[in-house]
Amino acid sequence: MNVRFLETFLWVARLNSFRLTAEKLFTTQASISNRIAALEEELGVKLFVRDNKGVRLTPDGDKVLEYAEQIVGRAHALRMSLGQASGYEGKVRIGAIDSVVQTWFIELLSWITVNYPHLEVEIAVDSARGLSNQLQKGYLDIAFQADLVRLESIRNLELAKYPMRWIVAANSPYNRPFSSLQELASERLITFVANSRPHQDILSLLHLNGITSPRISCVNSFAAMTRLIEDGFGIGVIPPALVREQLANGSLVILNIANTQPSSLSMLSQVASWRTGSGLEHCEAIVRQAQNIVQRFCKIIGPERGIAANSAPAVKQVDSPAEIKAVTIR
Repeated sequence: MNVRFLETFLWVARLNSFRLTAEKLFTTQASISNRIAALEEELGVKLFVRDNKGVRLTPDGDKVLEYAEQIVGRAHALRMSLGQASGYEGKVRIGAIDSVVQTWFIELLSWITVNYPHLEVEIAVDSARGLSNQLQKGYLDIAFQADLVRLESIRNLELAKYPMRWIVAANSPYNRPFSSLQELASERLITFVANSRPHQDILSLLHLNGITSPRISCVNSFAAMTRLIEDGFGIGVIPPALVREQLANGSLVILNIANTQPSSLSMLSQVASWRTGSGLEHCEAIVRQAQNIVQRFCKIIGPERGIAANSAPAVKQVDSPAEIKAVTIR
């Protein structure tokens, strides 16, 4: 039995699409159809049903799925055992929101480079919504973003939360006492991309305080957002964890609003979402290492700026791909 055809079968089952599987495996849709047809002929059963809802497994396909996972998993383990020195070979596609890139992402990439020297890493930086869509469609293997992806084939792990604060340029007119939230909201506010969780939370806070028409500039690039705040374009609503250097050198400062608790602002979440299954063990190892890195990062910056997720279980430090089978995230 052709293991490559079984791997193709698994991806069609995961993505519920011949087209997306073809894009994932860098081949044509006709090639995917031919592989599935050959597998169906060899097994003597119909594996998928195509209708206006897409592609779904037949009852026989459900039976084959469990065995295919085992066979492909053993084949992958065999390849690993024969090439332990070089580690996993292939490509991993990782997506990250700006807040991840601005905090601990580079350390994770360094770890991947050392522990998976032959693994090709493709990186996408996008909004949380964009990354979730790409992950669900199979364009990404791992997404570090701001919310849970609720799909049976995708696992989630909350990594950390970062308190949001009102932040302004030290030399701007906005660096002054504000007597109320209403007075502050009369100025221009700058925050994350429209309809993101931080944007929605800010709108909710202002509406609860009777502010129905705030001036909010939503920016999809954190570098651009920081530049706008530094240039005095408005009042930033962002986590201090993302502008640590600017706060340390005094170019940016945190505002405290009279009669308003800092905790009234929401927190920016960071969540790992990833696909699981045979041949994707390296994704789980990468997520585990990300969890370790985030926990260390939050200890360094302190709980007032970053809080490692309380729901995150204690994990063992993962030092090499050989340890992949020893630990699982539960």
